[in-house]
Amino acid sequence: MATVELTTDNFNDVVGAPGATVLIDFWASWCGPCKQFAPVYDAASDNHQDVTFGKVDTEAQQELAGAFGISSIPTVMAVRDGVVLYSEPGALPAEALEDLIGQVKAVDMDEVRAAVAEQEKQAGGGAPQA
Repeated sequence: MATVELTTDNFNDVVGAPGATVLIDFWASWCGPCKQFAPVYDAASDNHQDVTFGKVDTEAQQELAGAFGISSIPTVMAVRDGVVLYSEPGALPAEALEDLIGQVKAVDMDEVRAAVAEQEKQAGGGAPQA
């Protein structure tokens, strides 16, 4: 599967799609490690048709990079059902990227949503019920 260029115009539609598993590569054309990581990322996209592989050009999409606090590239982010499960700078070797994809696919999202709801409740994120 080809990678999808993510921009401020399509980011929420792609990443927020119901049931979507999305890997995002934050990169820039001048970044040597980004260029070395690109073939690994592209190969993984061919092996996982059930995952959307997006790329954010941090030079062209500075607003997106800023929104996610990207200060080092490449940065790989994994999002499932609109929840960021992983975000770390650094190019991953092929084996590590495959392992990450497997872990993201294996996450029980019901447990994640319950944990997020509990954290919001403890932080006073919910309105009191009458």
